[in-house]
Amino acid sequence: MTLKWIFDRLVSLIGLLVLWPVLLIVAIMVKVKMPGGPAFFVQKRVGKDGKLFNCHKFRTMTVKHNGSTVSVAGDSRITPFGATLRHYKLDELPGLWDVLIGNMSFVGPRPDVPGYADKLTGDDRDVLKLRPGITGPATLKYRLEDEMISDYVAKKQAEGDSRPMQEIATEYNDKVIYPDKVRLNCWYYRHYSFLKDIEMIFATVLGFKVRFAGEEV
Repeated sequence: MTLKWIFDRLVSLIGLLVLWPVLLIVAIMVKVKMPGGPAFFVQKRVGKDGKLFNCHKFRTMTVKHNGSTVSVAGDSRITPFGATLRHYKLDELPGLWDVLIGNMSFVGPRPDVPGYADKLTGDDRDVLKLRPGITGPATLKYRLEDEMISDYVAKKQAEGDSRPMQEIATEYNDKVIYPDKVRLNCWYYRHYSFLKDIEMIFATVLGFKVRFAGEEV
């Protein structure tokens, strides 16, 4: 994966040099639209070989919230401006820095919070051999993850499920979405292709689907 390593460093550097005005404007807008907190959200995530690193994003939530790691479309913790940043993936732009310094890659599994990746067992631990990515097959398949979880919660509530929204959302994530992400990311590790990386990057930016592991993502 030497070519991948060189590509990540070179393109992330170019990206930061070209996009720094956008980063500055978004940072200012976060401070203006969401006063009382930092522009950046920094959180410990599980990286390559299970090592923790500081993952950087633009803040999209209120400063004080319940801390659940599963978010839902319309979640009261997400501000209106934060929802816009999430929809257009602008909250991910600070991740260019994480790619430049080697904690992340452009393509790979999303970096998990402790409590998920460290529970992987058997062959599923192949995921930890990869640097986390800004995008990847699982990210593409679940690009509308918040909306998917929201629809599931609404369906369960319509069926009479009286549990709190976050409890239903976490159950769906843990039993359905997360295992499928692990499956896709393991397939990515075992069938790595630099050309497929490039295709997934363009799919992320331009919004089209790609064939991966026998399905469209």
